[in-house]
Amino acid sequence: MPPLVSPAPPPFRGRAQKMQAKTYHSTIPPKLQQLAKLPLPGKYNISIPSNVPRAISIIAPPPPTHEVPIVDVDDTVTAFWDYQFLFVSQRAEAAEPINLRLVEGEIPLDFPSGTYYLTGPGLFSDDHGSTVHPLDGHGYLRAFTIDGSKGQVKFTARYIQTEAQSEERDPVTGEWRFTHRGPFSILKGGKMVGNTKVMKNVANTSVLRWGGRLFCLWEGGDPYEIETRTLDTVGKFDVIKDDRKKNSDDRGFKVDVWDVAAEILKPILYGVFNMPPKRLLSHYKIDARRGRLLIMSCNAEDMLLPRSNFTFYEFDSNFKLLQSQEFIISDHLMIHDWAFTDSHYILFGNRIKLDIAGSMSAVCGLSPMISALTVNPSKPTSPIYLLPRLKTKEMRDWRIPIEAPSQLWVLHVGNAFEEKYENGNVEIQIQASGCSYQWFNFQKMFGYDWRSGKLDPSMMNLKQGQEKLLPHLIKVSINLEQNGNCKKCCVNDLNQWNKATDFPTINQDFCGGKNTYVYAATTSGLRQALPNFPFDTVVKLNTKDKSLHSTWSTRRRRFIGEPIFIPKGREEDDGYLLVVEYAVSTQRCYLVILDSKLMGEKNVLVARFEVPRNLNFPLGFHGFWAPR
Repeated sequence: MPPLVSPAPPPFRGRAQKMQAKTYHSTIPPKLQQLAKLPLPGKYNISIPSNVPRAISIIAPPPPTHEVPIVDVDDTVTAFWDYQFLFVSQRAEAAEPINLRLVEGEIPLDFPSGTYYLTGPGLFSDDHGSTVHPLDGHGYLRAFTIDGSKGQVKFTARYIQTEAQSEERDPVTGEWRFTHRGPFSILKGGKMVGNTKVMKNVANTSVLRWGGRLFCLWEGGDPYEIETRTLDTVGKFDVIKDDRKKNSDDRGFKVDVWDVAAEILKPILYGVFNMPPKRLLSHYKIDARRGRLLIMSCNAEDMLLPRSNFTFYEFDSNFKLLQSQEFIISDHLMIHDWAFTDSHYILFGNRIKLDIAGSMSAVCGLSPMISALTVNPSKPTSPIYLLPRLKTKEMRDWRIPIEAPSQLWVLHVGNAFEEKYENGNVEIQIQASGCSYQWFNFQKMFGYDWRSGKLDPSMMNLKQGQEKLLPHLIKVSINLEQNGNCKKCCVNDLNQWNKATDFPTINQDFCGGKNTYVYAATTSGLRQALPNFPFDTVVKLNTKDKSLHSTWSTRRRRFIGEPIFIPKGREEDDGYLLVVEYAVSTQRCYLVILDSKLMGEKNVLVARFEVPRNLNFPLGFHGFWAPR
């Protein structure tokens, strides 16, 4: 029988490995106040004393027996290092299920059994001096299988064996050498100039179980299919292969000059940079009422042209393609998440533009490929495209966007729905998280600096009074007249909740329909040096009553990721919330179960399960609940 946990990586052998070991251990002295001084000038400044380093390199994984020392120091010091330890690589895997230790509460008998899948990056540094942006970290899939009748949680964790992972990891020695640049990184210890390995599909962004099959997705490539029990990687899954064989149902218009430019770019992008013609987005939607999976793609050349091609696909539970529609929009947009209603696909457009100098630098390998793009704040409004989901005659020309009276970069969408009135008017509501164009920066997400390979928490934590620039929850209301004309569009804080917040989620049975409750990850604001991010609180908002909101917060020096709702009854908020808690001060992770109806009460916490320290993992991105 194979070991429950894969063996630790081989001992440091070469000069590069020894230097890495020395670098890592030098970051954990007896007292945190005496850590090496690495000042990093930045645009934003937080209240960190001068003797505290502003950034460090993303560090190598600690040995299994390591424990971060807990010392009584100024919170500005501990907060700085707490941020760093959210991004510690984890090389070990749990191939066989491990029973997690219950440390608080118990699982109730009525808890619906199933598996919570969580994906995200697992590795940030190799054994040859290269580090990568968290978004380029190799996908690491975690599975928490919950048995309500037995009150048990079993844990497994595996790396997704993508093409890039197979090339960069030596299967015999376990040594890593990064060879792919990825969109957000450059390689200090690898090939930089002339490196065309940009499309590093690491399958680290989201996870989906559909039609009895499990998939891990990435922003810009085919999903990888995973065996549901063992988490073994099956291989790439070409979900839109049937659509490639037939002509697209083109509902847009063509501009000759850009068609010619696209034809020139295609052999370069497809051949030299190995980009797929159609790039799947990592965010999908499930129409539970119709039993459909909705996914979306964009064209590879969209990155460089001032127009956007979006194709929407709808599948039944057997992955039979029910319909696909392509829309060509004469605007340069970047979409990460989107929404749907009974009648529309909804895109909240993030405007971008080509950075000529950045493009030249990126092509030469001197900067990340994403530096070829920059945000485009040329208009004070944000375009919202209402694209017809049904192939019927539209009263309104979908090519003309509704301009929301606010300049917002939308990150994630919780839900959207529409209400039709007797007079024929329609009201559409969108619940999402958005930030300011002034704050959003492709090259500094999570505070990662590709030039130094270091993390700077000040990027995610602004001075008092600048919080509005950061991600926060919004509600967009659109009133359409019977003829399709927009009568009114307004953008407001959702439930007047103005703290830094992201990862909005709802009871998925209500997705695309009218919902009352929204859950999200937010901040308590109690850490002076980390007032905005990482998040440490789950918030529940009642959208029908702006005065009603309730929260649950972690303990001191602990953070959380994305919460996910598990329904158990017919009422919308009758169920549980799952969230992973990162106790960075002791390098442990916990699976926390909350009672949704008891949010804000002292007895909201149902149970807390502890992941073994040697399997402690870095911050995850998105998860999926698969009922048994």
